[in-house]
Amino acid sequence: MKSRTDRTEGFGTGVLMRIGAFGLALVCVSVVLLLAGVAPLDAFREIMGGAVGSWSDVGYVLRAWVPLLLAAVGLVVTFAAGLWNIGIEGQIMMGAVFATGAFRVMESQTLPPVMAVLLCVVAGIVGGVLWGALVGVLKTFGGVHEIFGGLGLNFVASALTLWLIFGPWKRPGVGSMSGTMPFPEQLWMSELVGMHVSPWALVLGLAGVLLVHLLLKNTHLGLRLKAVGANACAASRFGIPVSRQIMLAFMLCGALAGAAGALQVAAVYHRLIPSISSGYGYLGLLVAILAGYRALWCLPIALFFAAINVGSIQLPIVLQVDSSLGGVLQGLLVLFILMADGARRRWWAGRAA
Repeated sequence: MKSRTDRTEGFGTGVLMRIGAFGLALVCVSVVLLLAGVAPLDAFREIMGGAVGSWSDVGYVLRAWVPLLLAAVGLVVTFAAGLWNIGIEGQIMMGAVFATGAFRVMESQTLPPVMAVLLCVVAGIVGGVLWGALVGVLKTFGGVHEIFGGLGLNFVASALTLWLIFGPWKRPGVGSMSGTMPFPEQLWMSELVGMHVSPWALVLGLAGVLLVHLLLKNTHLGLRLKAVGANACAASRFGIPVSRQIMLAFMLCGALAGAAGALQVAAVYHRLIPSISSGYGYLGLLVAILAGYRALWCLPIALFFAAINVGSIQLPIVLQVDSSLGGVLQGLLVLFILMADGARRRWWAGRAA
């Protein structure tokens, strides 16, 4: 059993290795920039300025932060159960589709706008739950690995979204890649003045983090999910219904992903567009991995990733550098931190031996 001193040293070593990994990622990106003929400091300055240069920029970062945060903490649930929920992209899309369908119905109703928006968010959550449950069904009853089942359902969700935009829900007289007709402004989520972000979206994002944190840390359900993730065979022998826990994990993650999709419709685009998920599902995987599968750590890491996404938009405008550089930085950061964690584990294993 490790002493308190050993645990403290291990934590300190982990922090130092992560700082070193971040530095290595910056060095690699700097080399890429130098090869492209761009001064690294200028590029990093533009990313920073694009993210926090004004209150409006901060609002755009927060607007991207919320759906990314919901996707990341949803993935923390499935990771706790030992599952790779690659299908979260499709769950975000289906949340957006269900929310859009609810919005189209609400347009002809006389409900108060607040109630209409709330019902549309609930519809998005239902859509995510159903799509997540479908991945669980394929795994538990069909024997299909969740990675392959999730990827397949991502393509189905994307195709369904495009069919609705160019088919039954297309703009009158024309099918457009810009999406469906925008909803009436009274059905838009209210925004903070000058910041382009809804306070209700922020509340929903923070509530999702708190829910997952308490679920995994203080409930029997969370303990059972982690038991399944640690050793499903042993959990089954101790009387834990493994299939039920797998289904619950996918449905909980789907609920949070569906909420993210609903917010994309209700608080960001105000319509259904082809790329409604904005890649937040795949990016959420990186956030959850960097967070060490801990919900609270998703808060700052998702914020950092959102800032890079928004800030890198400045690069092609000012420096004629493709904005995908932000994705390169994110990917390298994950790669080096995983390598650092692996090195730390080997070092501690050798020390214990």
